Amino acid sequence: MTAPLLEIDTVSKRFPLKATLADKVAARLAGRSAGGAVHAVTDVSLTVERGEVVGVVGESGCGKSTLGRIVSGIYAPTEGTVLLDGKPVATGREDHVNKLTTRVQMIHQDPFASLNPRMKVGETISEGPRTHGIVSAAEVGDKTRALLEQVGLRGDYADRLPHQFSGGQRQRIAIARALAMQPDLLVLDEAVASLDVSIQAQVLNLFLDLRRDLGLTALFISHDLSVVRHVCDRVAIMYLGRVVELASAERLYAEPKHPYTQALFASVPTLGTGRQDFRPIKGEIPSPIDPPPGCAFHPRCPFAGPRCRVEIPRLTDAGAGRTVACHLNDGGVGQEAAA
Repeated sequence: MTAPLLEIDTVSKRFPLKATLADKVAARLAGRSAGGAVHAVTDVSLTVERGEVVGVVGESGCGKSTLGRIVSGIYAPTEGTVLLDGKPVATGREDHVNKLTTRVQMIHQDPFASLNPRMKVGETISEGPRTHGIVSAAEVGDKTRALLEQVGLRGDYADRLPHQFSGGQRQRIAIARALAMQPDLLVLDEAVASLDVSIQAQVLNLFLDLRRDLGLTALFISHDLSVVRHVCDRVAIMYLGRVVELASAERLYAEPKHPYTQALFASVPTLGTGRQDFRPIKGEIPSPIDPPPGCAFHPRCPFAGPRCRVEIPRLTDAGAGRTVACHLNDGGVGQEAAA
């Protein structure tokens, strides 16, 4: 067996909070230390094989976008390592990150914000390859036009500015810019979330065509469960910075195991002729500044038992390539809670 292309090993990311004068006074009166940190990602381990698309799903604030930025080298992890072909993606800590490779490229949610409004599209696409010596000056024009045509745009669009395009066209340009670096791994962070439904379908079909033609490997971050099911081979469910379930898309959607995954699927509206009740997940996501002890989902979980309130569940094998972080899976919640 060959080693996975991407290895995320017990990665955590905390963002320190700067204490104000009022925070310091209140902390001193309460007899505790001032400041704190946002626990964005906690002990996440994940692998991505060559040619595989792995989805990362969860509610807003679960840490999936932060994980994507760590994988792409924008953030350095507070703890843990991210390896691409056995080599670190980036080095550094907190205020200074040194990205070590161009083989990981990210496609952001807002295509207009991610493009320089003062640069022509051709310059945007060719800047990276020229800077890193991937293409020569003589090849830039032809390569840029070829990339635009590859993503379904005309080659002469290279002379236009981003504001002259629609949202879907700008996202195609962002994809072309990422492909220009000849990456081994793409990180797509809500890449179709800001687009109309019809345009989403066009961009997703483009991605599937490129995956087939180029053998792309990708980390696909989204909150849209139907989109993830359509494009991903495996899916990781995140809650408050932790992966709570990981399985193939087929098995996960057929039989979700973790109570949070079940609640997430139950909250998705479906089409049908009969009466249907919308069942949102009860309660609010706890604060990542002060996460609850034990299982982070226990304040909202209908099956929570005493053990859930004090012990953090670990990802354990649930068979058929699935891992679940739940005490129900290891039989430790108790008969009354399971019932």
